[in-house]
Amino acid sequence: MLFDNCKLLLRLLWRPASAMSEILDQGSLLFASLAVLAVSLFLQSSLRAVIQTVPVAVPHTQSAETDQGEPNIPVAPVRPHWSFSFYSPLLVLAAVYVPGTLLVTSLMGRLGGFGVVFARDYSSLLTCTSMAWAAVNLPIAFVAIAAPPPVLGAVAALAYLYFAVLMFFAVRTVFGTENGVTAGSICLSVIPLAASVLFWGPLRFVLGYLASPFFLFYAFYYLRGEFSNIGSGLRSRQNFRRMLETSAVNPHDAEAQYQLGLIYQQRRNYSEAIQRFKNAVAINAAETDAHFQLGRIAREQGRRNDALAHFQTVLDQDDKHNLSEILREIGATYLAARQYEHARSELAEYIGRRPYDSEGLFYFGQALENLNHKDEARDAYARSVEAARTAPRYRRRYTARWSRLAQKQLRKLGQKS
Repeated sequence: MLFDNCKLLLRLLWRPASAMSEILDQGSLLFASLAVLAVSLFLQSSLRAVIQTVPVAVPHTQSAETDQGEPNIPVAPVRPHWSFSFYSPLLVLAAVYVPGTLLVTSLMGRLGGFGVVFARDYSSLLTCTSMAWAAVNLPIAFVAIAAPPPVLGAVAALAYLYFAVLMFFAVRTVFGTENGVTAGSICLSVIPLAASVLFWGPLRFVLGYLASPFFLFYAFYYLRGEFSNIGSGLRSRQNFRRMLETSAVNPHDAEAQYQLGLIYQQRRNYSEAIQRFKNAVAINAAETDAHFQLGRIAREQGRRNDALAHFQTVLDQDDKHNLSEILREIGATYLAARQYEHARSELAEYIGRRPYDSEGLFYFGQALENLNHKDEARDAYARSVEAARTAPRYRRRYTARWSRLAQKQLRKLGQKS
């Protein structure tokens, strides 16, 4: 286990997407926390070589003189304002940065109540974040041993830029958010971190108090049950995946392969998801759900012929699959291929079955607009906005995007929603 986690830590430096996915499957919050502490201690000792000293007069009764007749003023090392205790990075990550990122992502991605998101995803995100921090600071610690300050500054700048990249993959893997939402949450998550820097003086005092052995002993004694629950979200993910992997050993269990494919698809690890869905189809050619997801991934990746082939298989097996969403997916694929008449035909049939789906109405409006049916397109866009506004609260995370896009098209066509 220790060796596997070390490999995952180093793999973040060249294969971040797959490494983050494996951290969710095999990672340990304890190892990630200890890695931050160890790298922080190493970094702290390495940075001592670059701490500059300034002459500070030390009070004394008599000053000695040098050979040139000048007073000999003792020089005392000055602790720079950016210095830190080795445990401070872990506390800042756990108490400031990760909760801030959770809050921002839950608001931008409309993931639900913060309490629910925190209980479910805090330990997973903290593990990924801690591993990312340790991975980017390890090279800085090595460079600080021998490199001059300008080189160290350049390496540190690149390393923390790469930390932002790692956090992009961490947030996308843990929450399954779209790239735009993920990038926005990473940018905005700097705000609580910047606030901690501005108030570093009092915050360092508080963190030092929290890290005292006396406080930690009593906190663990009285709150050990709560501490044990911190990692429950990550353990639940890992236990569920282990059960599916165990089921997938059965060469006749297509459902286990399909469920594993959904996990990787939610993480946007499409190569692994495709393989799992193909395994499900190979076991059972009538696994309609797997064909449907293969078609959706192919459409997102721009492989329109493959998408239509999988969708046709679904249509042949069940033309009302997934509440008739198969028709919407086919229409969207034709729309991307600029076959607007075919798109209009499929989407019209879908809207006839589900007249209050904001995504389908938006696609229908797109097809009509490109066929130069402006008035009908306006009506479809307006219906899309209204469908999004009246959708149940739990659906608004998904409908908000189509409402924004429909309103944009309405303004383009000269009508405000």
